[in-house]
Amino acid sequence: MSSRSPALIAEVLVEALPYIQRFAGKSVVVKLGGAAIDKELDRALAQDVLLLRSVGVRCVLVHGGGPQVDAMMKKLGKKPEFRDGLRVTDEETLDIVRTVLVGKVNRDLVSTINREAGDEPVAVGVAGEDGGLLVTTPRDAALGFVGDVTHVRAERLIGLLNQGLAPVVSTVGADPAGQPYNINADEAAMAIAVAMRAEKIVYLTAAPGLLEDPADEGSLVTHLTLSELRDRISHESVSKGMIPKLRACADAVEGGVGSAHIIDGRVPHALLIEVLTDKGIGTMVQKDAA
Repeated sequence: MSSRSPALIAEVLVEALPYIQRFAGKSVVVKLGGAAIDKELDRALAQDVLLLRSVGVRCVLVHGGGPQVDAMMKKLGKKPEFRDGLRVTDEETLDIVRTVLVGKVNRDLVSTINREAGDEPVAVGVAGEDGGLLVTTPRDAALGFVGDVTHVRAERLIGLLNQGLAPVVSTVGADPAGQPYNINADEAAMAIAVAMRAEKIVYLTAAPGLLEDPADEGSLVTHLTLSELRDRISHESVSKGMIPKLRACADAVEGGVGSAHIIDGRVPHALLIEVLTDKGIGTMVQKDAA
């Protein structure tokens, strides 16, 4: 028997109602970082996506898989190399990235969602290179096959959503000639959210959000305007690992996404807490007041 009282359950449901009404029919792009991927947490995320879908919120899940790629490279005797936070991706590394992201992480997430969905499987795996979804151009020859997204064929994802499906996107794109490229997942999710004119983009990370003091998880910054965020990006208190996510949040909001969120993916049902409650759980970024 649950220890939660009927009154508390009713209070939670009533609190969620205006958010359900507000976001019904809207799109939410959820980026799951590789460091936040965990079997039990993935199950909770699957339940969140399915619940949001059932009340009309259209979710697109975008995932990375850096730690999983690192593990596979080490297993194969290849040392990961990074420059400015980006993986140097030669031809062999690109094959490993595609195998891990498309063949392992994506399939596992799709399977988890569909197991929770039961008799009506709804998740469908999509690689950024499928059907030219993420059109890519090379970033820097020194990085090898690392690309930037120049165009998103958002109609492909919107078509899947219109069929009642939940797309799960792995971030390997391709140039117009069909050459695959490894894409930073934070940037890919931002590009997708902007192209889809999403209501929200939510980054599920292995951190509570933006912290005033990186050593103190109780120093969470809960709200920022776009201009405040731009000022923060270069601040010495911001950890290097958080900077790409902050930049992606800023670019998303500047590109027309309603709000951007960095939340703790280690907390079960963090997505529901952030989207459907007053207090939320992480850091929210919105446009400056007019």
